[in-house]
Amino acid sequence: VAPTTPVCEVPSSAMTGTVVELSCKESEGSPPSEYQWYKNGVALREKTGTGSARAANITYTMNKKSGTLLFNTVTKNDTGEYFCEASNGIGLSQKCSVKRMQV
Repeated sequence: VAPTTPVCEVPSSAMTGTVVELSCKESEGSPPSEYQWYKNGVALREKTGTGSARAANITYTMNKKSGTLLFNTVTKNDTGEYFCEASNGIGLSQKCSVKRMQV
């Protein structure tokens, strides 16, 4: 079953240095969907290993299975427009509407 449009929860504002979690979920897809987050239209990279993540200055953890995007300490650099995409290899992937987070 193809995924439906996911529901994204993105806080409109966040304080610098706080923990912020963005969530994305859809329930129709079978097999269960995987989720990809985008910031300003660019796909966010998954944190793999320590070297490359540190080099890329990645400050978040993205879980493709649960759809969460977790910032341990947000910075002004994390301000932007976020959306997520659900896909399970069946039918078209589905995106939620873009939401702006201001840090």
